[in-house]
Parts: sequence; structure tokens; C-alpha cells
Amino acid sequence: MHNLPLPPPHPDAIAHSQRLISVIRQAINEAGGAIPFSEFMTKTLYAPGLGYYSAGVRKLGADGDFITAPEISPLFSQCVARQCQQVLAAFDESVILEFGAGSGIMAADILKELERLDCLPTQYLILEVSADLQKRQRETLQAQVPQLLDRVQWLEGLPSQPLRGVMLANEVLDAMPVQRFRLDEREVSEFYVGLANSNNNPSETPFVWQVLPTRDESLQVAVDALRPSLPIGYVSEMNLALPTWIQSVADSLAAGMVLLIDYGFPSREYYHPQRDQGTLMCHYRHHAHSNPLILIGLQDMTAHVNFTTVAEAAVAAGLHVSGYTNQANFLMACGLPELLSGLDPNDTKRYLLKTQPAKTLILPSEMGELFKVMALTRHLDRPQLGFVRDERGRL
Repeated sequence: MHNLPLPPPHPDAIAHSQRLISVIRQAINEAGGAIPFSEFMTKTLYAPGLGYYSAGVRKLGADGDFITAPEISPLFSQCVARQCQQVLAAFDESVILEFGAGSGIMAADILKELERLDCLPTQYLILEVSADLQKRQRETLQAQVPQLLDRVQWLEGLPSQPLRGVMLANEVLDAMPVQRFRLDEREVSEFYVGLANSNNNPSETPFVWQVLPTRDESLQVAVDALRPSLPIGYVSEMNLALPTWIQSVADSLAAGMVLLIDYGFPSREYYHPQRDQGTLMCHYRHHAHSNPLILIGLQDMTAHVNFTTVAEAAVAAGLHVSGYTNQANFLMACGLPELLSGLDPNDTKRYLLKTQPAKTLILPSEMGELFKVMALTRHLDRPQLGFVRDERGRL
């Protein structure tokens, strides 16, 4: 299905991919020969029963396509739990809502730590679109925290009543569909996906790029605003759906915090003249590459997050941007040194088992600098634990 040195998919996976390809091919034909890349990304990731996130494909961990911070070390979730504790303590009854809980390990580790700290939420809600992942999350929680399982509830949409507490989104925004654009001399062009002339060979992708003048006025205006600082031919992405998502989250928060953790940059770094091919990346069996037109439905597809856009959308939605920093700063402020200080360096095997993953979480060359943490709050006026080194000035 590709010409890249990637592990070959299993025949069952190829058959699954072909079913999704048929759905996308039909959408392209109905649209007259091409669909915007944002629509293609939506279908490849979220098409009911077939998309990468909605089908039963193993995505996380050593035998999946990528490993997230909660999978690397429980220290990550223990630090997040301490930030949650500070917020939950402000309310008599409180709730945690986690978006897209992956394998369920972050939920389990947060609940363990909050139980230890005697600060459990009344409910732990998980908003999960994948039935396969819901099942896996339930199994993880049953194995790790069976005594707390009755506090956990799965949702398919945001709650009808605004909650008080914490809303967590770890590596959620990067998987939102984006529009891909090119800045041309006289116009803004948008990347569409069309069908290859010859696609009889099932081992080859039937899809090709088509770069056409954008028909989206919002994209036109937003990209034209960047024109003075960018070279002609500049390619990047834009998530114009982000403000709507932030507004829906804000509407669901009566009081408390939205904690966003993801890789990305402020706008001036995101649209830096040297970052002229954008940030779109695909992840397949722990290989990263930049071709989203292959391995349809079998690979993850992400774009970095523009945290300036997030902040602007939050303010417009009536939230306060109360903190922004990198992951290393956040984890250190939330007690990572204290959690590590209890280890015995003479117990070499256990010490290395705990400290090596911690380095992955905080080293600038690993996740420490690229991953950012942002706190959006409502009716919560205290300084936030994890943002001692606050970098809101960079936004």
C-alpha cells in the first residue's frame, strides 16, 4: 500500500482499509472529483466503524502505533492528579471528564493517586468515540482500580449539565482534522484529495493530492493575514474547527479547569518561515512519516497545535487562560522531583526503571519542550500548581 520502508499490514488490515477506501472514493465521486483534505482526514480517522479511532485497531503501547506519556510512566498521571487535586479541593462535589482516554491507564493512575491523596472526584467521566477503546479502558480500570470502577461513566457526547471540576484532554487536539493550505502569489490554495487515474492495484493508494484555489472564505482570510511574514509557496495547516470545539467545552464547564496537554507552538513559531512544509505527521507501528494518503484507516494522522489559536478561542468563549508552559516545567511544578526522591538509587534496577521514563517526559530532546500544557479556567481564581514557570507571554 506504500513505497516507504514501513512494516507491511496484515491481510485483515488491508481488507479493512479497502472498505474505508470505498467509502472515501464514493464521497469523492459525489463531490465531483475531490474533497478537502480536512474531510479526508475526518473520514480516515472517524468514519463510523471504519476510521482509525472508531474501529478496533490496536493503536497504543508497544504493539500499537505510538506511545503516549501516560503509557511511558505512571509519574505523568500522578503529576496531573496533583494539579487535579488543587482544583477538586475547591468544590464540595466535583467531576473529572477525560476526552479520549486511550488505554485507560491515565484514568487508572489519576484515580489511584487521588485516592491516596484523599481527594477523589464524585465521578470520573470518559468521553470516548471508540467502542473498542471503551472496552479496553473498562478492562484496564477493572484490573487497576476495581474499587473505584463505580465512579467511572462513559459518555458519547458532552454532558447535558455543565460540570464543576476538571476536563482533561491529553493528545486530543492534535487529532482534530485540519485544512492544509499553500500560500500562492495571488491566492490561497487548499489541498484536496482526488482519485488517481489508475488504481487497479490494491497495493497502491488510489488517492492523489489536488491543490486548488480554496473555496473556504474563512481559510482565505486567515491565511491572507499571515501573508506579510511568509514566503510564496509556504505550506501548512489550520484548524478552523478549533474555536467551535473550545466553545462547546466552555459551555460544559460551570466552574473549574480545562487542562490541555499536546505538542505544538505559539502562532509565531507555528507559522515560522522555515517551517514551510507544515506539521502534518502520520504514525504507523512506531514509524513516523508525512504521507497521509497511504495506509488508509490503519495509521494515526496528526498536526501540531497552535496554542495561540487555542488561547484566543478560550477568551472568546468566556474562559480565562490561567497558565501555559512546557511539559517539563509542568511536571516539575506538580511534584515530579518529590515523587522520584522516594526511590533508592542503590536499588539500581528499580531506580533506572523509574528514572529513565521520567527523562523521556522532561528532557528537551524528548517530550519536555515540544509538549505544552495549558490551563483554561472559570470561577477559579487561585494560582495554579503546575504553572510556576508561566509562559503565557509567548502566546
